[in-house]
Amino acid sequence: MALPPGVTETDFVDGLAAMRSAVGSEWVFDQPADLNTYRDFYSVLWGEPEEKMASAAVAPANVEEVQQVVRIANERRIPIYPISTGRNLGYGGSAPVLNGSVVVDLKRMNRIIEVNEANCSCLVEPGVSFFDMYRHLEESGSKLMMSVPDPGWGSLVGNALDSGGGYTAAGYRGHFEAVCGIEAVMADGELLRTGMGALPGSETWQQYRMGIGPCLDGLFRQSTLGVVTKMGFWMFPKPEAYLSASVEVMRFEDLEELVEIANELEYANLFNGMPGFSSPVLTRANPIVMAMVPEPEEMNRLVGETGLAAWSFSPNFYGPEKVIRAQWEYVQSRFAHIPGVRFNETGSLRLPISADEMERIHKPRFGIPSLEIFNVGSRGYGDFNPSDGHIWFSAVIPRSGKGIVEANRVMRRECERLGLNLFMFAPAVTCWTRSFVLFAAVPVYKDERNAHLREAVSEIIGICAEHGWGEYRCPPAFMDSVMDAYSFGDHKLRRVNEQIKDALDPNGILSVGRYGVWPERFRAGRDA
Repeated sequence: MALPPGVTETDFVDGLAAMRSAVGSEWVFDQPADLNTYRDFYSVLWGEPEEKMASAAVAPANVEEVQQVVRIANERRIPIYPISTGRNLGYGGSAPVLNGSVVVDLKRMNRIIEVNEANCSCLVEPGVSFFDMYRHLEESGSKLMMSVPDPGWGSLVGNALDSGGGYTAAGYRGHFEAVCGIEAVMADGELLRTGMGALPGSETWQQYRMGIGPCLDGLFRQSTLGVVTKMGFWMFPKPEAYLSASVEVMRFEDLEELVEIANELEYANLFNGMPGFSSPVLTRANPIVMAMVPEPEEMNRLVGETGLAAWSFSPNFYGPEKVIRAQWEYVQSRFAHIPGVRFNETGSLRLPISADEMERIHKPRFGIPSLEIFNVGSRGYGDFNPSDGHIWFSAVIPRSGKGIVEANRVMRRECERLGLNLFMFAPAVTCWTRSFVLFAAVPVYKDERNAHLREAVSEIIGICAEHGWGEYRCPPAFMDSVMDAYSFGDHKLRRVNEQIKDALDPNGILSVGRYGVWPERFRAGRDA
């Protein structure tokens, strides 16, 4: 067992003893077999001295126990690393960023405190999983549905805090965007509630996000400032019907206009489901992974040979059946002038979903958690299988046709040059309504291949930054590199984060190093 850096053995042993008194001895873990469950099984540092490892873990059962644990750690300057359920595979799992930190495992705090049917909101603890909430909604006959990611085994709170996304209606599928009201234990052990929650006896905590003064919710996103113990969410009323469709264009040159019109329609709320963009002709070998975008003449030749569309836009609609069919009719009218355009209705159903329909649908589009995404990795796509897992590369790119083409070409070219295999979703992900995210799964191993992988990914981060594309989320091994890329004003963003960190957590104990924010006592010797 490795001691946390800067902590004496006496303080560490004394701290663990105090934590056992606070939460019960059976809920403090310091044996190798127990701590193995807090490793990142997709780590690019697996088995190396630099691998991120916990020195111990503690699992409090309620807010009061969290407060005691934080006070104990703060008094002895023991770094702690809170997790919700630790299911963040590809982005670090349950392992801490700072080697030797004590993981604060919140999965025992799994109460669904409230589901407000009238206000379409909920209030939950961090241990509540998407499966937990789905079962609760179904068993209570709720009229509401939540937005869920792929896979759906993680925590509502943890996924939102790391800016996860889902597949349902705009305003809900960007999970942090749907947050309304946070309770967090600060580094001194005191309890903070944001928004209207700061008003004792408030009846509107999950109704009005702002409260009075600065809105502080964002301080806890990808944060090192507190242990979130409650979080409110706005939820989506179950619609009467669902409709999916596609708009296909036959020329390379049509992409820019296709995206422009699609964006305008989405921003005007003329469709509300998560849209999709693809290239049927470039994904004919694999409907999920797109080949490198060729020059216009070559792509148009392939279209002529195969009869497949150059590009496809897929709007999705939730609402009353008459309304969404009228919206689909209007959407078609906006693209009708494009030569050779083709329209297809790809699916429709009325809710509730039947057992037969349940077998055919993409469940997350209906707020239904699933683990079916793991089937994708077992099909043997690409040269990277078999691997020992993957990490995600997640760069935000412009929501434009040019953004799709340039990001695809740059990533394909540079990864080929660096010998970096990847599984790149085609052509970008659209959870967030004003941007694309270039998602790529990079295979990881438990051997010497990881050294090359780390070097290659670090170089790709820099290349993307040169093009103005920054990652919005990343695994711990690359958090410093990604934060380095956000360098405007001589890294003013990082410096302000550090100032806030030092003010609110002067002993530097909470989530040390997360997303490149280090407290003063751990900053010495780090590159600017």
